[in-house]
Amino acid sequence: MIGIGLMMLAFATIAPARAALDIGDTVPKFNLPAALAGKTFTYSLANALTKGPVVVYFFPAAFSTGCSIEAHAFAEAIEQFAALGATVIGISTDDLDTLSRFSSQSCQGKFPVASDETRAISKSFDALMQTRPEYANRISYVIAPNGSVAYYYQSLNPFKHVEKMLAAVKDLPQNRDRK
Repeated sequence: MIGIGLMMLAFATIAPARAALDIGDTVPKFNLPAALAGKTFTYSLANALTKGPVVVYFFPAAFSTGCSIEAHAFAEAIEQFAALGATVIGISTDDLDTLSRFSSQSCQGKFPVASDETRAISKSFDALMQTRPEYANRISYVIAPNGSVAYYYQSLNPFKHVEKMLAAVKDLPQNRDRK
């Protein structure tokens, strides 16, 4: 009996967490300090949504191997997102100085990254790691222009996020005829 209980507890701790924001939910609008190509500014989700869908992706730590791989992949695909009318913003709990360097190097100056040092935005998107809440989890959202979640994908593996987000943006009603 104890063995079964321990096994159930083990499965509960490794099962993927469900995103607090489900498809169709309205996302919290935010303004965060951000950097693009090393230059700092205040990023506004509400302003970005007036231009089209936004891919909001959370990542654990700038310059870590997985986060650098993911940022590079988003940078390489940024023109595909732009062709579909979408923009991309990366968010982590790193400080702005670190993200300023990361935006130039790993992001290749192609999209902004924002600092959520207070973790308030990461928490509102349920994007904090359960075991290490000082870090954002690796979760990506496609936000429709009306401010609702169109799609989300959560995996610590950095290799599928761009592919999944690009497919979700292509599947938005305004892009279905572009396929």
